[in-house]
Formats: sequence, structure tokens, C-alpha cells
Amino acid sequence: MARIRKGSVVVVGCGGVGSWAAIMLVRSGISKIRLVDFDQVTLSSLNRHATAVLADVGTPKVRSIEREIKQIARWVEVDARIDIWRKEQGGDLLEGADWVIDAIDNITTKVELLKYCHEHGIKVFSSMGAGAKSDPTRIQIADISDTMYDPLARSVRRSLRLQGVPSGIPVVYSTEVPGDVKLLPLPEEEFQRGNVKELGVFDDFRVRILPVLGPLPSIFGLNAATWILCELAGKPIANPLPTKGRKKLNERLYRDLQHREQKITGQIINKLPFDEDACGLLFDDIHRGRSAVPPHAIPSRPALVRWDPAQPLALGNCVAMEEKDADTHVKECFEGGKRPEEVWGEECAGVVSRRKEEVRRLEEWVL
Repeated sequence: MARIRKGSVVVVGCGGVGSWAAIMLVRSGISKIRLVDFDQVTLSSLNRHATAVLADVGTPKVRSIEREIKQIARWVEVDARIDIWRKEQGGDLLEGADWVIDAIDNITTKVELLKYCHEHGIKVFSSMGAGAKSDPTRIQIADISDTMYDPLARSVRRSLRLQGVPSGIPVVYSTEVPGDVKLLPLPEEEFQRGNVKELGVFDDFRVRILPVLGPLPSIFGLNAATWILCELAGKPIANPLPTKGRKKLNERLYRDLQHREQKITGQIINKLPFDEDACGLLFDDIHRGRSAVPPHAIPSRPALVRWDPAQPLALGNCVAMEEKDADTHVKECFEGGKRPEEVWGEECAGVVSRRKEEVRRLEEWVL
């Protein structure tokens, strides 16, 4: 407990995720915390912010959290900064931090903060996107290099890798593939008033709202707080649930599909049009871990195979089957010239059609 009390944490981004992390850190014994956020409480944030109430609308988020912290433990040293983190003066806001929590939702600033911390040896824990999610069982902690399916994590991972930071940053994220959700539209009258970009606080910050289910950001924030508390106490979470526990399966699905395509085309194929993670997404999320062939059982040895011989290989033209059924599919449809519906029936074809539509909707989020 003494180690935790001596800890100093900086929370950058004090919305739904950051506010919950900050409050739980204080409740758990942290005695020094800095809150960094330029934004104000809005009506739309009341469903997820840890401390904001109706009277706080229009006031800085950091002030709302600061007020609550003082009511919980008035001896805690709170440094509330109504500011935005910028790499040009990043060191000032992070000075003295044992840990930094990144709860920023702007990808450019997020990547800059993570890179800065990595380059300067500052321990940082990052939260990925909690918006458009609803399944708490899919929330995971992993190194940024091991994240999968999460669109924000994918973008952050790629950007960091290009800038020489391939790994070494723990994150909380969700493996849930977002459903049919979009940024909430602005009322027509806002467009009639003029340039809607002027509604944003900064040029590269969105002015529309992504739907957020209230409990999810709190779970992300509590994961961040728990990780840091364990680290400060000298009891780190040594073996978090392997978020890529199915990595070997995904790799095998990819490799087997690659070999199957080589057999079909008679050519050496060095790379498929999608990666191992996409194979896992197709099997686990699109096909629910089941065969497309009735009665849609869980395959003992799953395989992916191109569905329509007349179309090129793509996620929407690839289905999950038992391996022996995939071999039959190649023999009957690619070598024998039969249509897939002739071999597997209309029910199977209907399932494949619905799965193809799901892929179409999900590609804009994940791929």
C-alpha cells in the first residue's frame, strides 16, 4: 500500500475512460494525480462520465473530477490542467509521472503521446476505443502488438510501427467487431448555419458523436487503473489472458487456405489478399466458429475455402467448413465444375450470402 500511496499518475483524456480510471486510482490510494483535458462536459457525456452531473454541463471535465476527488480524499494532490497534450511541450504535463494513462480519442494526438512516452522511458497504459461496443466479455488487456479486430488499435499499431515503436505498450481494447453503428448525424440546421468544421474545438477533432454504451468506458478505465495499481504495488499482472490465444489457429487457417489456393490456381502464392487476423475474424465472428454447411456444427478441424470459383478470393467469398468438406468443395466445384449450391444446397448458399453481407458491413470498420 505504501508503494501505491507514493505513486504519481497522469491521466491524459478525462472523458468516460479517463474519469473512471482517475477516481478508482484515488479510491485505491494514489495520493498524487494530474488530470489533463481541454474539453467540457456535454449532455452526451453524462451517460458515461464518472463524476459529471447535469450542473457540470459546459464546465471543464477536469474540474468535475477534481471536485469529486476532494470529496473522496481531500489530502490527495490534484493537478487539474485544462489543456491539450502536445508533443512540443509534452514533457511539462508528464513531469514526475510514474505512469501515464492515455485515454485520448484523437488518433494523431494519441500516437504522438505514446511515441513520446516510449522514447522518453515513461510508463504508459493506453485505452483503445470503447465506442460502438456492447459486449464486456470481449474486453482484453494486451501489448499493442497483439491487439486484433479493434479498428482504433489497428490504426494506432500501424502508426507506431511505422515510427519505430512496434511493441512495449500495454493497452485495453475490445475484440468485439462493431455492428451496424455510425457517427450520429448532425441536425440539418447545423449545415445551414455554415461550415460544420467550425463546430469542432480543433481542426482534426470530430464534431459528431459515436454511440457509446455507458458501462463500457468505465470497464476500460477500471482495467487501466487495475493494471497500474498492480504495477505500482510491485505485483504486476504477469500473464494476462492471451488475447491471441487463437493465434496459432488463425495462422493455420491462413496457411491452409494459402495451400488450397495454390492447388486451385496451380501457382505459387506468397501472400493472400488478407492476413491471419482476418482469417480469425472470418471464422470466429462472421461464421461464429461454425461450418457454413448444415447442420452448422463446430468443426473438429476448421478450414477456410473460396466459395465461388468464378470470383476471386476475398473475405466475402470465403467460407468456414470442416477440412474434409473444404477438400470436397475444391474437388466438386473447382475441379468438377459444379456450382456450390448444387453441392451444398440452398440453405448453405443462403447462409453464405448472409455472411457475405456481414463482411461487407464490417470491412469499413475493421479492414
